[in-house]
Amino acid sequence: MSWDYFVFFAIAALLCWGIGAGAAWKEKRAAWVYGFTLLGLAVFFSFIVAMWISLERPPMRTMGETRLWYSFFLPLAGLITYTRWKYKWILSFSFILSLVFICINLFKPEIHNKTLMPALQSPWFAPHVIVYMFAYAMLGAAAVMAVYLLWLKKKAPDRQELDLCDNLVYVGLAFMTLGMLFGAVWAKEAWGHYWAWDPKETWAAATWFGYLVYIHFRLDRPSAYRKSLIILLVSFVLLQMCWYGINYLPSAQGVSVHTYNIG
Repeated sequence: MSWDYFVFFAIAALLCWGIGAGAAWKEKRAAWVYGFTLLGLAVFFSFIVAMWISLERPPMRTMGETRLWYSFFLPLAGLITYTRWKYKWILSFSFILSLVFICINLFKPEIHNKTLMPALQSPWFAPHVIVYMFAYAMLGAAAVMAVYLLWLKKKAPDRQELDLCDNLVYVGLAFMTLGMLFGAVWAKEAWGHYWAWDPKETWAAATWFGYLVYIHFRLDRPSAYRKSLIILLVSFVLLQMCWYGINYLPSAQGVSVHTYNIG
């Protein structure tokens, strides 16, 4: 499978996700929502699998490859949220976010080759990245909800909307914790130690503690929702630094063992 075919799979998947999101927004039959959203996921995942076979390794090395997983998990996270809490707008938001990351990959494709450094030739590589991408998708949905509640919604948020933010963070942080544990085992196998406090790991710890602060603040002061939502957005900024911002920091150049995903 060549990267040149990505545009066809992306357009087909986006059309399906768009129809599913529209059906959810207009409160059409559930079969339309689930049918088209799942079809889009199947189309997009088939490209990921084909790339996996073509590259002879998991497509998770470059930023472009990790954006593939993020684009896939966003609609999946939206569908899970819709199934659990029936928010008709969540699939539209996940569709828009996925569209943004797909467009980035279309207009700025990154190198996709078969080269895989020895540290990445580990059975922990794939589960570590996949779990993290799902966590990022859930926490991305929580950030979108926080922006909506802080600046787009004119009325004060109701209990159900705040509960959605909490539940998304609970799930996202749980998967992030699992991803960190996978990463620790992988690091022990690859470099001989579980944690080294290199720049990437330091930002990962800051991100984890940021979301932990949000959870404890919400439990301690449930009425101070604006402050908690701001904490949530600050945590999401930390997540962005942990994900790709670290690649552009001078302190990480030639120091961090995690800068192998550049270009």
